Amino acid sequence: MAAKLVLLRHGQSQWNLENKFTGWVDVDLSPAGEAEAKKAGQSLAAMNVKWDLAHTSRLKRAQETLKIVLGVLKQNPPVSIDSALNERHYGDLQGLNKDEMRKKYGDDQVHIWRRSFDVPPPNGECLADTAKRSLPYFREYILPELKKGKNVLVVAHGNSLRSIVMEIEGLTKEQILQLNLDTGVPYVYEIGADGKVVQKQVLTA
Repeated sequence: MAAKLVLLRHGQSQWNLENKFTGWVDVDLSPAGEAEAKKAGQSLAAMNVKWDLAHTSRLKRAQETLKIVLGVLKQNPPVSIDSALNERHYGDLQGLNKDEMRKKYGDDQVHIWRRSFDVPPPNGECLADTAKRSLPYFREYILPELKKGKNVLVVAHGNSLRSIVMEIEGLTKEQILQLNLDTGVPYVYEIGADGKVVQKQVLTA
């Protein structure tokens, strides 16, 4: 029987709400983000799956989301916390308003910083940099458990999760740039014993 893998971006954070570049700055969930996390938990509860392991980042918006989800599920699997799953570091842009940066640098430049695979913002990380830490972690600590048939929850961030999606779905650099993971929306994969994706489902409302 295939194992279940859930990739869940944290609920809306306070800086998502304020349209700021967040990166590694440790901000709380907004009230809407807490509601998104609860709703994600309810969607997962409807699957009636026992979760064997959970992984999250060192940032509290992801940890808070996982805590809410597990509370709804009434489950308490072992949780691994690692900065390898942190959001990409936005460098000098962290804490700055995205619209103000567009006015200052232009839409095209900000789009490149936000969505380019290998062009980092000043003193920050691009998606390729994020993948260099998230994918080794995935391959060492998550994929082997899935191959054993264990069900795994991963609650992290848009870019660390996008790098994992790119790997398991075999997406190109161009394809991954088109993928946007919404806050609080579970991506559910069935993973076979060979580590390949058998099925995918997005639990939207």
